[in-house]
Amino acid sequence: MKALIIVIVIVVVLLIIGAAMSVRVVKQYEQGVLFRLGKALGARTPGLRVIIPFIDVLHRVSLRIVTMPIQSQGIITQDNVSVDVSAVAYFRVVDAVKSVVAIENVYSAIDQIAQTTLRKVVGQHTLDQTLSETDKINLDIRKILDVSTVEWGVEVTLVELKDIQLPDTMKRAMAKQAEAEREKRAKIINAEGESLAAAALGDASDIMMAHPLALQLRNLQSLVEIGVDKNTTVVFPAPLMTTIAELGAFLARETAAASTPPAAVSPTPRATVAGQAGVNGATQLG
Repeated sequence: MKALIIVIVIVVVLLIIGAAMSVRVVKQYEQGVLFRLGKALGARTPGLRVIIPFIDVLHRVSLRIVTMPIQSQGIITQDNVSVDVSAVAYFRVVDAVKSVVAIENVYSAIDQIAQTTLRKVVGQHTLDQTLSETDKINLDIRKILDVSTVEWGVEVTLVELKDIQLPDTMKRAMAKQAEAEREKRAKIINAEGESLAAAALGDASDIMMAHPLALQLRNLQSLVEIGVDKNTTVVFPAPLMTTIAELGAFLARETAAASTPPAAVSPTPRATVAGQAGVNGATQLG
């Protein structure tokens, strides 16, 4: 009786162990690849799956997007500049059976081919293109990876250049180039400003020539602006041609007065002295 009980217990234990070994759970983000006696029978969808112990093997494959950093690569660009470029790749498994059957380790394979592709694509561009056309380089790398990984059941969703390290000498040269470019722009802007100012002054001079009083009004406006400060000495220049004309008229009057005969004019002694002074002054000015 005891022997029978022992046998029943052993059978129950074996059944429990067999049931445990024959049940597999495939999660929502996974697919199972079933092998029976070494032959792939296809993929299994998420849920509770029953297999035959010691005969069936179920490989679970994650379908989530994997983020894989591509370590820094020493690359020589097309214009013979040595740079260190690192990137990051995003991929996911779209065919679970191919990812298990077609390649031994899909993650290691993606890492290696991403490094070689990065070195190849960046090496075909100049330094300026590498720095300015990163989107195009990312797209080229992704296209090459998609062609290589489609047979592995893997889809590369995105590739991005993460960091580009330049030599110190190249950094200094680029800094000088950027400074020279900014100086060039500043000189061009300054020259354009001078040209516009000269054109505006020319238009203003034409208007003032057509309207002579405009110059006087502008002088008065300048006096108003200067007069805001009480401690200001203002020198107001008179028109030069008017001043010369008035000075010439004054000299002509003095000369005519000096040449008048004494009989016609009987000046007082003080007037005679003044007239003589005017003659002497006119002679000195002449």
